[in-house]
Amino acid sequence: MAIRLVENPSLLLPPAIAAVDHPLEALAARAYAEPPHPYRTPFARDCARVLHARAFRRLAGKTQVFTRRGAESDHSRSRLTHTLEVAQIARTLASALGLNAPLAEALALVHDIGHPPFGHAGEKALDTALRVHGLGFDHNLHALRIVTSFEQRYAAFPGLNLTFAVREGIVKHSRDYSAPDHPELAEFLLGEFPPLEAQLIDLADEIAYLTADMEDGLEAEILKLDELRAEVPLFEESFALARDAFPAAGSRMLTFEALKRMLNALVTDLMRETAIQVRSLGIETLAHVRHAPRRLAQLSPAIESRRKAAKQFLYDRLYEAPVMAAEHAHAEEVIHTLFRAWTQDPALLPPDHQARVAAEGAPQAVADYIAGMTDTYIEQAWLRHTPRNPGQLANSLTC
Repeated sequence: MAIRLVENPSLLLPPAIAAVDHPLEALAARAYAEPPHPYRTPFARDCARVLHARAFRRLAGKTQVFTRRGAESDHSRSRLTHTLEVAQIARTLASALGLNAPLAEALALVHDIGHPPFGHAGEKALDTALRVHGLGFDHNLHALRIVTSFEQRYAAFPGLNLTFAVREGIVKHSRDYSAPDHPELAEFLLGEFPPLEAQLIDLADEIAYLTADMEDGLEAEILKLDELRAEVPLFEESFALARDAFPAAGSRMLTFEALKRMLNALVTDLMRETAIQVRSLGIETLAHVRHAPRRLAQLSPAIESRRKAAKQFLYDRLYEAPVMAAEHAHAEEVIHTLFRAWTQDPALLPPDHQARVAAEGAPQAVADYIAGMTDTYIEQAWLRHTPRNPGQLANSLTC
């Protein structure tokens, strides 16, 4: 049963909308049958399985925004710290709305597990490398491969054997896939929307990185506080509230207070607007959610416009800022160099990835190997393969 916050009854959605966390329900079904746990629900078990996965631990060594620049600070977010922040927001949202909080938490914990090293720059480079071979890289679909195949922790089955609800949410939380284009995903009901617990994850992710990347960008001295205040209304509104509440506080503390208020405003608006969407369409059950005319997890129009403005500011002043160009170019060089080398000579791959070459081809096997690496691991591999060390690529596999 979903946990309900009785102090916010106006936010509670009809009970039949929430995903039911029971072993006999279709959403809790696993590809390989398992007996019920004596005291944990299926989605709670999924949370634990993701937390204990090797791929989850590797998120600690993967870029959120910064790569080498991030190494200069102990406080910049990694994929792991970002994931934990998304999980906190997702569980709060689900609890307040009367949805299934363990499912929302499991989806948040797994939502970035398919990202390669070097953040979005690394994902773009890997996708470009694969397109030469008629393939592409999609971190959602790679995450599905991780949890269904690559993770090997259980003697009874391959992968993590997660519930259908979590596997469906991995695929559909942030986008809708076309059934004709992706026949391999047919089991995931591509013609229907996912449960609300999954729909909330994409916006929880946006809210988390919007505020966190502003903080990290300011700490890295790439973003300027006066520019942030002048060009991001959502931040300035929160900053003004913080200044009114704490007139004696310095700019650094006011910035923290503003970011906290900004995050809270976004989360609260998402709760309220989602409840409004549900009620305006007469949504009463999960089946109604699946067949609704649109996704129901939304921000209000006024806040959505402010969110888009804030995101554009981050793209212009942080993600695509000239100071970041060298990092992006480095990510591209590292990934393309190693991708070419290992595709030309798959014998250099570890045995488990070599075993996939016959069935999936060298480009896919190499991409899977690279995608699993941390920033540090791939840097070490690349350094051993620079022109100063010709012929040393094989040694990189032992780093």
